Amino acid sequence: MQVFNTLTRKKEEFVPIEENKVRMYSCGPTVYNYFHIGNARPFIIFDTLRRYFEYRGYEVKFVQNFTDIDDKMIKRANEEGITVKELAERFIAEYYTDAQGLGVRAASVHPRATENIDAIIDMIKTLIDKGHAYEVNGDVYFDTKSFGGYGKLSHQPLEELEAGARIEVNDVKRDPMDFALWKAEKPGEPSWESPWGKGRPGWHIECSAMANRYLGKTIDIHCGGQDLAFPHHENEIAQSESANGCEFSHYWMHNGYINVDNVKMSKSLNNFFTVRDVAKVYGYEPVRFFMLSAHYRSPINYSADILEQAKTSLERIYTCKENLEFVLSGDVFGEAENRQEIIDRLDSRKQQFIDAMDNDLNTADAIAAIFELVKDANTIAAPEGRADRETVRHAYDLLMELCGVLGLLTRKKENLDSDIEELIEKRRQARKEKNFKLADEIRDGLKARGIILEDTPQGVKWHRE
Repeated sequence: MQVFNTLTRKKEEFVPIEENKVRMYSCGPTVYNYFHIGNARPFIIFDTLRRYFEYRGYEVKFVQNFTDIDDKMIKRANEEGITVKELAERFIAEYYTDAQGLGVRAASVHPRATENIDAIIDMIKTLIDKGHAYEVNGDVYFDTKSFGGYGKLSHQPLEELEAGARIEVNDVKRDPMDFALWKAEKPGEPSWESPWGKGRPGWHIECSAMANRYLGKTIDIHCGGQDLAFPHHENEIAQSESANGCEFSHYWMHNGYINVDNVKMSKSLNNFFTVRDVAKVYGYEPVRFFMLSAHYRSPINYSADILEQAKTSLERIYTCKENLEFVLSGDVFGEAENRQEIIDRLDSRKQQFIDAMDNDLNTADAIAAIFELVKDANTIAAPEGRADRETVRHAYDLLMELCGVLGLLTRKKENLDSDIEELIEKRRQARKEKNFKLADEIRDGLKARGIILEDTPQGVKWHRE
């Protein structure tokens, strides 16, 4: 498998540190609100990467943090008259609701910054002892000029980064590019005891400390949104490698931005949408399908029309699944004369899928392979070209296997109310007795209730309008 490494700006063969094991860290949400569709993209993409590694036989330890203390959280908690902890608990629960809806599995570990203060303080002490950090009036800053590799992820020297960055004005820092590791206590803010007085951690240090604690000094893959590459991930590299004296992560993977109606999504433009609100209109699974329909490094455009298209495309796959299930529930099958030829064609779709995913997680091409499989499966399930049971079962199992890697086809099969099932059976009996007037009346009555019936040689199929 090849992945595009932001650190080297090229696709590289993925070689794990330890054979058949993958250690991944992905930056999680700051839990002060529902997450929006821009946040959802890395959650979905890197959940899919994890799923694919597991599909290929790797044991994956996946860590995704919760930032549960920062300026935005303190501001909102104060506005609501609650504690920062209460705010965090609320929106961590809301995260799990939306993540589960999107098919994003829980990480192996979901560490919280406030539960790792000891690890954060230990790393800061190490950085001070090694001459990479300094304390001023209870604040502790990382000395960017002490780390010779600063800028290697951004591929810009420190001077150019400094010229182009929006830097917080602070007279006590030695250099404008230095960043906070520890912030001295302010009135009304949560704080913890430390060697430099009471205070709280800066944002960047938490990920370095938690990656180190739960995955080790060097990890296989660190991932997140493109917007985190600088300064967050650049600062993580500087902290981790200065403290540990070794490479922090072998591979860095970043997903592209989401545009809204061809304009970059941003809170300042107020053109962002929470996943919760989008799901109320379209459902969660079409959002996941939409995110996977483009290559993860490409920018992707969000609009109502595009999400409707995603929903329609996803329904095509569901229709194929339901067609195969319907055939397998009956006993009308064809002959097995060209069975091996059909099986080989189906299996070629699986190889097409794997080739796409091995090529830097190309989910767009992987979905194209699934639609080729759908076309093949619909052909062998059709009455005029019905294959034998084993071949139909092979097509069904393969469809579920590949869609499972992408986290799709998770919708539970709906059970009809008993009165509707009784009406369908009553209509079947009426048709058998050639009472077509009654059969049509029942069909029209069910249609008025949103249940569409389709008569086939194998029996009656139904779907919602």
